[in-house]
Amino acid sequence: MKITHADVIVSCPGRNFVTLKIRTDSGPDGIGDATLNGRELAVASYLKDHICPLLIGRDPSRIEDIWQYLYKGAYWRRGPVTVSAIAAVDMALWDIKGKQAGLPLYQLLGGASREGVIVYTHANGRDIDETLDQYAAKKEAGYKAIRVQCGIPGMKSVYGVSKSKDAAYEPATKGWSEEQCWSSEKYLNYVPKLFEAVRERFGFDEHLLHDVHHRLTPIEAARLGKALEPYSLFWLEDPTPAEDQAAFRLIRQHTTTPLAVGEVFNSIWDCKQLIEEQLIDYIRTTVTHAGGITHLRRIADLAALYQVRTGSHGPSDLSPVCMGAALHFDLWVPNFGMQEYMGYSEQMLEVFPHAWRFDNGFMHPGDAPGLGVEIDEKLAARYPYEPAYLPVARLEDGTLCSW
Repeated sequence: MKITHADVIVSCPGRNFVTLKIRTDSGPDGIGDATLNGRELAVASYLKDHICPLLIGRDPSRIEDIWQYLYKGAYWRRGPVTVSAIAAVDMALWDIKGKQAGLPLYQLLGGASREGVIVYTHANGRDIDETLDQYAAKKEAGYKAIRVQCGIPGMKSVYGVSKSKDAAYEPATKGWSEEQCWSSEKYLNYVPKLFEAVRERFGFDEHLLHDVHHRLTPIEAARLGKALEPYSLFWLEDPTPAEDQAAFRLIRQHTTTPLAVGEVFNSIWDCKQLIEEQLIDYIRTTVTHAGGITHLRRIADLAALYQVRTGSHGPSDLSPVCMGAALHFDLWVPNFGMQEYMGYSEQMLEVFPHAWRFDNGFMHPGDAPGLGVEIDEKLAARYPYEPAYLPVARLEDGTLCSW
């Protein structure tokens, strides 16, 4: 069996997705997700112009060799564009292998390590009361783990908070980037009040999570982690930019709140020190942005040696293809912790028919061969690409800071 075609499909059924479809001469097709929010066309071009021509004529069963060829053979290694493109190829090849074998991906990896995958969803509001209402709705829907975010008095917009009540949170904006204002001082003084209100109203039955989104310095993050200890968070996510992995030592010295990081990581090298020094508790690398199933397995295996568990990033800006692959990985990986699940619109799910399902706070990838997700190419073609960009953030004096 040989690869005959590798096609890149860019579509926007509500938001932009990049899908790679690999076709073979005598077997099934396979698909992979290559979406990189706000930089989708860069990955699409890398695939079309540099990777797809190299795949033609190759044996799709040689997944490891093809991964090494695309990673080492390019000389210019790592980075979100390169690795997201490689990940799409890797997912598509695993999809083909599963379909050939007539087995779901998790069976190829070694079988299920659990009956279902616990997932967390988001509850956000423009103020605390609105967040509490959202929390109640998510709890009623069966979720056992909920991430909470809320607006901060004196700040016009805040990461993780929808622009209007009951609207789905979507960070990317059509057209050029939105500029937002940020104040660490206002945030640090207010956020503990949110968690006090949640625990006072709902108790401690659900897992509670929060995303700082790389906004704080290490000592500020330490202060927040310590302030939130009475509320028993499942994790505090991305408390400080992680380019400086050693910075997490300072946070660890001051708080026992569990730490999670890694959604922007592209390789095992980005998290090596964090894992080996046990500076984090959960590694949040994704199938799409960390090199596919092949490379994510290496990260998880390293993490397992140091009692660090997985907690893959799962926003709606990664397509249902990535979600399917993530759920197979989650069902298998021994050191699983939690999976993010924001959900998808009906429009998105029509474009990507899928076998995975949600039931009372847990998900299962299904038992369809391969990833269990397909793409309706004719329907996808009705939704052309629309330029959209993630916001940027500035401090109150105008200084650019991490979004």
